[in-house]
Amino acid sequence: MNDFPPILSDSEFLHPLKRRRAGGGPCYAMYSSWVGGIVTDPALMLVPVDDHGVHRGDGVFETIKCVRGALYNLRAHLDRLERSAGVIDLALPECRDGLTDRLVETVHAGGHRDCVVRMIVTRGPGSLGVNPYDCPEPQLYILAAGLPAPFMESHPGGARAGLSAIPARSAPLARIKSINYLPNVLMKKEAVDRDLDFVLALDAEGYVSEGSIENVALIDAEGRLVTPSGDRFLEGTTVGRVLELADTHGGGEITGRDTRRLTPDDLYKAREVLMTGTTIDVSAVVEFEGRPVGNGKPGPGYKRLNTLLRRDILENPAMRTPVFPAA
Repeated sequence: MNDFPPILSDSEFLHPLKRRRAGGGPCYAMYSSWVGGIVTDPALMLVPVDDHGVHRGDGVFETIKCVRGALYNLRAHLDRLERSAGVIDLALPECRDGLTDRLVETVHAGGHRDCVVRMIVTRGPGSLGVNPYDCPEPQLYILAAGLPAPFMESHPGGARAGLSAIPARSAPLARIKSINYLPNVLMKKEAVDRDLDFVLALDAEGYVSEGSIENVALIDAEGRLVTPSGDRFLEGTTVGRVLELADTHGGGEITGRDTRRLTPDDLYKAREVLMTGTTIDVSAVVEFEGRPVGNGKPGPGYKRLNTLLRRDILENPAMRTPVFPAA
């Protein structure tokens, strides 16, 4: 009996792709510079196997969300994409206006006013080796997919967090939003295995850096909003915007702002611990390593900052890049 796999025709190859397509949520549209267009069939949302982004993790990315028909905080995401690409000497395949056009066109083709958009720039197809000069030109892939609800909508009681056994990345790699995300994957696995919502990495000196895809902040006993200092974490676009909003619209629950190196003890003593990210917005940690944070409930600082951020997302035209006409 012949156990060798068959050599498939084009149609025979595509048929099982359509039948076996699975994943964590809907995919609406994908742009590929490799094929020069957009597809809306998830079975066709493919990347060449010899792309160095696939087998070497050689590339950078950004995750942007479209809310009620407009991309939020796009400038900050494109700024960071340019910085990340520059550090690894990766040429972007489009100018900034071109990248924006491709984003808008892909989201529009997907037809959903609310979606998450993954923009990936890779070194491109080439050899199966490690040499980046084997790749003739970089490639751009953009995927519009289902947008999950902000964390606190599905977890109104708040989050449980802990310390990770996975160490923080070293500089300068920690400051690059690279598609080589294995440490982040292992951190998320650790959180799920421990029945936690988030885990936080420590650097080699024992200072707190970041979550698997989130930034951490706290409100200390004096009411100051404090974020970590150092170079062992990725600068978040969401936390950056939250800090700007706190500076201009804070007051009340937040008495000031500070940046310093944070220890786990700082988190134990904090009045509130917060996690921020593109898809989770601002989230309240109510338990850290089995101990309650503050009174064990989402606090007034979280409520204030999350309200400011949600209003900014939904109502601030300066932060919204329209894709669809206003509803």
